[in-house]
Amino acid sequence: MSRLMLLLAASVVAGCQSPLPAVNPQMAWVDFSTPFPNDKLLMAERLDKQRLRDGRFFQVTPGSHELIVRFDFEVPSGGSGLMSGPSERLCYLTINYDNFEAGQRYVLVGQSIAFTPGARLYNAKREVVAEDRDTYCLM
Repeated sequence: MSRLMLLLAASVVAGCQSPLPAVNPQMAWVDFSTPFPNDKLLMAERLDKQRLRDGRFFQVTPGSHELIVRFDFEVPSGGSGLMSGPSERLCYLTINYDNFEAGQRYVLVGQSIAFTPGARLYNAKREVVAEDRDTYCLM
């Protein structure tokens, strides 16, 4: 049993370290960024209502797409007078963009202000081309 667990753990670690695929010039590439230290994780969850196997990026055909990302970030803990550290909040953000262009790179930036998450999609000129339109948080 422990050998099976070791093999499973090794395969999970290897999957996290696999290189990103080559950029396809016939598609648009979407990278992720979280500029603030309390913004822990931003990763691809769904593309056009289909779950993705690799959450480190989106690579999409030209045209219109719906992107759903998972966004984990720290929020201040409320307490009953006790000192406690921050807790994490898990949210799913939906971004729609109608004009993805082949061969272009985009950056989806996730950021939080207190309990409120947000995301903006930037093109290669650093212009905002889309913002999250729907947010669902678990905590």
